[in-house]
Amino acid sequence: MPKWPGLKNSSKMVKRYFEMIYHPNKDFLFEILKWAATDLKGMNSTGNETASEIEGATSPTVSVTNSETIEKNKKFTVYKVVVEAAGNKWFVFRRYNEFSKLLEILKRQYPNVPLKLPGKKLFGNNFSSDFIKNRRQGLNEFVQKLVTESCLLQCAEVREFLNVDKNLVPISPDDSPLDKVQDLNEALYSEQDEKGSDDKEEKSVDLGPKEKKNVKPSDFEFLKVIGKGSFGRVLLAKHKMEGNVYAVKVLQKKMILKRNEKNHVMSERNVLLKNLHHPFLVGLHYAFQTPDKLYFVLDYVNGGELFFHLQRERYFPEPRARFYAAEITSALGYLHSEGIIYRDLKPENILLDFQGHVVLTDFGLSKEGLTEKDTTTTFCGTPEYLAPEVLRKQAYDKSVDWWCLGAVLYEMLYGLPPFYSKDTLEMYQNILNKPLRLRTNISIPARNLLDGLLQKDKNKRLGAVHDVEDIKKHDFFKVINWIDLEAKAILPPYNPNVRGQMDLKNIDPEFIREPVPASLSRSQSLSASVQDADVSFVGFSYAPPTEL
Repeated sequence: MPKWPGLKNSSKMVKRYFEMIYHPNKDFLFEILKWAATDLKGMNSTGNETASEIEGATSPTVSVTNSETIEKNKKFTVYKVVVEAAGNKWFVFRRYNEFSKLLEILKRQYPNVPLKLPGKKLFGNNFSSDFIKNRRQGLNEFVQKLVTESCLLQCAEVREFLNVDKNLVPISPDDSPLDKVQDLNEALYSEQDEKGSDDKEEKSVDLGPKEKKNVKPSDFEFLKVIGKGSFGRVLLAKHKMEGNVYAVKVLQKKMILKRNEKNHVMSERNVLLKNLHHPFLVGLHYAFQTPDKLYFVLDYVNGGELFFHLQRERYFPEPRARFYAAEITSALGYLHSEGIIYRDLKPENILLDFQGHVVLTDFGLSKEGLTEKDTTTTFCGTPEYLAPEVLRKQAYDKSVDWWCLGAVLYEMLYGLPPFYSKDTLEMYQNILNKPLRLRTNISIPARNLLDGLLQKDKNKRLGAVHDVEDIKKHDFFKVINWIDLEAKAILPPYNPNVRGQMDLKNIDPEFIREPVPASLSRSQSLSASVQDADVSFVGFSYAPPTEL
């Protein structure tokens, strides 16, 4: 192994570091480490900082100092973000999409703080030196804003993005420079905690002799990555004994607890159990956990996201949009009857099954346990589809879902959400104040329905009085036989033409190209089961009742 200038015992240190991380391509990681090595010298802390000095330290300084284009299956660029605070200095590698995801989070949480990223290049060479240089300068301006706005610096997502909390601790002078390379594997591939958690406080909980039959990761063959989210990924998996194919959503406990999202995860689990009784809602088959991960074993739906089909076709003919809107209405009405507000209806969360029927998924933002008159005030959702009362942080009720239905139906008919703007703040202002524009290229009943659903005053909104019955009785749906619809007796207007369970043509190729993490299928027989593996998620695990 080559020696690195300025570093003693570099071969041993690189070997030791490689033993600590998981990645199938160590040559690739070695190139990244070698590129970073020139800045490692002198980055060790003196080890003399006290806790009080760290707590009272001024804001970090941060800059995007360099970039490197990598070619591994797919060509992409990583940017080196250097951070200095409380006498410590470190760096992290981030890809542009990580900056973009952070921006979306911050826009939702801090809509009044002006933030922007350098734009994407739709045509031409994204890897030209001039383009990368300009993008790096724009990203540098973005990170400067993160540390100059005190509210942003206190945001957990910002601190995690910059690895602040991992570095504002006293460092031993004996620590090697390589120990300052923070989460390199995570930065490049978002491979959160692939080697498993070392948290000693997480222990198995014995639920007694009435516990259901064990379910564990090694019961499944994990075949492909088919989706990613904030806390983990979704994988196509086959149950080895049953032979059934499922979508398995794998979440990182550490990330959930760090972002204080435990209640949302438990709520999603509870909602999913209720969904087993409705044809247009994804169903949960198992829920189990290991010391570091949560597993949702769900229906596998491979007709593609509605978002995917809309992007390809721009808009739908009115009969097709009506069919999807009717099935969505049925699903929302069922959720409301169970005391649940969905709160995150958008094309990305609407799947088509192999026949072309709608399936709603992702209940992480759902609110359960509401009676007919109950309201809630949590600010959550996706910017394009937020109702005015949510933006105003007023109390809202189930009618917020009917606003979202109106926004999605508008997008299906016209090609864009009703108040869309690339500038999120402008879009919020549009939602709050701009009159609804309804072009005449759709029918009068369609326009009337949109006008009723997209009422800015929730008390005047269609569905505010009799909930789903108000929607079902509207003229736009007069051709729908609701009993036949819910029995799936109406032929869908579009067939995704999937050729069996392994047909992935409607799944984003970017996900499919990702390697399946080896850690997912390793059996941890002591605690990787339906038994609750730690007290933080007691009650999470679920297996269907055994037939007698």
